[in-house]
Amino acid sequence: MQVSTEHGLLETVAVAVETRQWFALRTSPRHEKRVHERLAGVGVEAFLPLCERLSRWKDRRKKIETPLFPGYCFARFDREERPRIVKTAGVVSIVGTAGVPSPVDEIEIASLKKLVESRLPYDPCPGLRPGMAVEVVRGPLTGVRGVLMRRDTTYRLVIAVNLIRQGAVVQIDAEDVRAV
Repeated sequence: MQVSTEHGLLETVAVAVETRQWFALRTSPRHEKRVHERLAGVGVEAFLPLCERLSRWKDRRKKIETPLFPGYCFARFDREERPRIVKTAGVVSIVGTAGVPSPVDEIEIASLKKLVESRLPYDPCPGLRPGMAVEVVRGPLTGVRGVLMRRDTTYRLVIAVNLIRQGAVVQIDAEDVRAV
């Protein structure tokens, strides 16, 4: 890239282009946490959204953290790193079409991260159906985009990862969102 200086001279400026993208990784059953740890251990940016569940045994109940999207973990890497990622123990494949990995939209990952950090109660919502695209305008999720769904008398916002056709749902007031 060339930039004009105050003296009219042209200078060449190196611009670093971010080539890393987010991808959804299909994992072996119940290996999501291990894959996340292994990737983070070798310096790969990984994201595993978790949700709290109440697990019941005969003698007790306990809150446990389980993956929001069972069988999936997200990782941010260059396409050249694909062989190293696929060789990670517990990774089955990189989600894509016709054998070509498809990146996950950066906005979808950012929305999921904001949801997880918000501490609002949320649940998995598999099998998304078409609905109204909205953006939150008030509250801790301001700026998050998703699909508005109605369930009984309450409204719910679905924050989706379209590539894997799954999402998370959080209860929200209809007044706090606007159509996109």
